[in-house]
Amino acid sequence: MKKTRKNQARKLWLNVHLYVGLILGLIISIVGLTGSLLVFYVELDEIINPELVISNPAKTPLPYETIFQSLRQIEPERQNGWRLEIPENPQRMMTARYYTPQEIEHSHFAPLLVSVNPYSGEVVKKRFWGGFAMTWIYDLHYTLLLKHTGKIVMAIVGGFLLISLLSGVYLWLPARHKIFSALLIKRSASRERFTYDLHKVSGIYSLIVMLMLAITGIALEIPEYANPLISCFSPLQTLSKSTSNFSNQPRISLDKAVDIAKQQFPDARLCWIETPSGNLGSYRINLRQANEPNQRFPKTNVWIDQYSGDILNVNNPRDFSNGDTVISWLHPLHSGEAFSMTGRLLVFFSGLCCPILFATGVLRWLQKRRAKCVHLAR
Repeated sequence: MKKTRKNQARKLWLNVHLYVGLILGLIISIVGLTGSLLVFYVELDEIINPELVISNPAKTPLPYETIFQSLRQIEPERQNGWRLEIPENPQRMMTARYYTPQEIEHSHFAPLLVSVNPYSGEVVKKRFWGGFAMTWIYDLHYTLLLKHTGKIVMAIVGGFLLISLLSGVYLWLPARHKIFSALLIKRSASRERFTYDLHKVSGIYSLIVMLMLAITGIALEIPEYANPLISCFSPLQTLSKSTSNFSNQPRISLDKAVDIAKQQFPDARLCWIETPSGNLGSYRINLRQANEPNQRFPKTNVWIDQYSGDILNVNNPRDFSNGDTVISWLHPLHSGEAFSMTGRLLVFFSGLCCPILFATGVLRWLQKRRAKCVHLAR
């Protein structure tokens, strides 16, 4: 009786694992492959566009205010706020983002990205998000090019991926004395056995990272549902809007705003400068403190009045609640950058396992169908 129940359970999960793989396997493969490429988003973009690499950087970059004024002269109609990404690599361009371009005002998300040489102020490239390879790949990975609907679809796919992974573990789990052999690909095996072994090994060795990617991916796709759930266990901060007190005096320079922010966090690295949008807008200086998991989008922020230089608000990850800390880890875990190059490589190879698992799963299913047809024909 117990054995019969176990066989029924195994048959059930085998069918679940099979049909999730057959129905959603291609989508999961695309998501995994694009995710692997996005691990090296910046590096691949520079390979595709070699003009974005500064071959002979000068010793000292231009003042941030000089670069900003150069941008405004080149793009005089864009008077709202800009976001300047400060490169850590001296051979990398500064990227200036303008989030409200009129050309694509009806698009879901398509800011203008301007690549600026930080040593000369020269604008090297102007592109709209989604209009070049790496951002198209990002949108494919994040929304399947379906905008908001795609985020919901991707969250559902992430849920089924969790089911597929857990059912795969259940089906793989060997007896204790067979665990070692179950972790290997058998030498000189038949084609059918090799296909099965490659499928199970690809799944089991990528399991931990794949589970983490599925969970963080779901949370990043639908924060409007994930964040309230997290807040049930730990309260989340609510930052008030930081507006400048309008004054007839001139705006302080970007460099002055950065100096004020750095006084609050002298050992932090400057990552982004957001310039004020309108008369009531404020500077937002984004910094990275040591041990923050996110390399490109850290959570240390200082909001500064654009006229007086007064500090309006500070966001310090070291004061985060447990819930805020969990949210701050989601993206760097998903991209792998939380653990530097080691983490990025783990995510890269785990993403490549998705198409391998799909291909070997389909091939194994076809092999079994063919064997069953031959058996019935006899």
